[in-house]
Amino acid sequence: MTDIVLASQSPRRQDLLKQVGINYRVVISNSDENYRADLTPEQIVAELSARKADSVFDKLMSSDDFGNKIAVIAADTIVALDNKVLGKPADEKDAFEMLKSLSGRSHSVYTGVTILYAGVDRVSADSFVEHTKVFFRKLTDKEITEYIATGEPMDKAGAYGIQEKGAVLVDRIEGDYYTVVGLPIAKVYLSLKQNGYI
Repeated sequence: MTDIVLASQSPRRQDLLKQVGINYRVVISNSDENYRADLTPEQIVAELSARKADSVFDKLMSSDDFGNKIAVIAADTIVALDNKVLGKPADEKDAFEMLKSLSGRSHSVYTGVTILYAGVDRVSADSFVEHTKVFFRKLTDKEITEYIATGEPMDKAGAYGIQEKGAVLVDRIEGDYYTVVGLPIAKVYLSLKQNGYI
């Protein structure tokens, strides 16, 4: 039996796996999400996705709750402006300042993915980091305030969701749209296929 496990409770990541027909189950990672201040955005998402995958893999190995082939998929996404990481806003004022700083400029979104594969006689890992540049159009204070009033920015890194109402803030992107959503699904799909899991 092949067992594909997503180490994330993100509904967006779950929807992307469903969209391409991958059967999976969710096991939440309890890994530490702190990181050293001297890491680059690429290093941060690579480290955090690996940590999440390891945490869930260890959980499964200690519970005997897995098939004879298992793949654990973990991902981490961050938004960075001038190499400064923009997390989830602390409050509406913080969200306003974040969106104001993104207005009329480009910023970077990085998603790191780690997939751990365990078969009868092997454990291997596939990990990669994808980068997409997002260009915001010039926003008025009124537009920013109205968007914050929807509540959408409050649980999103960078204070916006490109796949929801935040789509209207974006002028264009350079790179993979799904990296911004939180899971570069084509690369994940190809990795699973090449390793014989789908």
